[in-house]
Amino acid sequence: MTEALSRRLKQDRFASPAQEAALSLIVAANTLNECMDRLCEEYRITRVQYNVLRILRGVYPKGHPRCEIACRMLDRASDVTRLVDRLAARRLVKRYRGSEDQRQAVTCITTKGIKLLDAMQPAVDAALRILLHRLSEEDCHQLSRLCALLLDTADSSSTRRLDPGHHSPCDDCGPAADAKATPASRP
Repeated sequence: MTEALSRRLKQDRFASPAQEAALSLIVAANTLNECMDRLCEEYRITRVQYNVLRILRGVYPKGHPRCEIACRMLDRASDVTRLVDRLAARRLVKRYRGSEDQRQAVTCITTKGIKLLDAMQPAVDAALRILLHRLSEEDCHQLSRLCALLLDTADSSSTRRLDPGHHSPCDDCGPAADAKATPASRP
């Protein structure tokens, strides 16, 4: 049993090593999220908005339709349209109609959005160094490998069979996905 988790949760015993591992992962993820929330707040954006900008920078100068942004997000946001609207209002992203399907709106990051990410990057790097300073490069690879096992299990077809109500934003992604959106939800 790890002392850090016991101290954090004020709990001496766990039902199983699996429960302890799951709780450790949740607490560690929350710690990272809280750190990013504070950092993003300094730049007047949310962590979720930062994630959208990061996704769009990855395909710059191209963009992504709403459903592709939703599919790639770290935290599944329920209303990507409003999220993009807020970023567009600040001129951090812009929308245009897709060339192949004029019904589909594509969002791309603007120069202003890229400058914001560039300004944030040193602070993001410093925060990660502080949070992960006890982990060696090998530890980081091992942690990534273990997380990949969890993600692969969650994405497996057996998980979907166990949860027939499972629905991913990626399930609806396709050339006409944005065109199927109701007029109120269209960008």
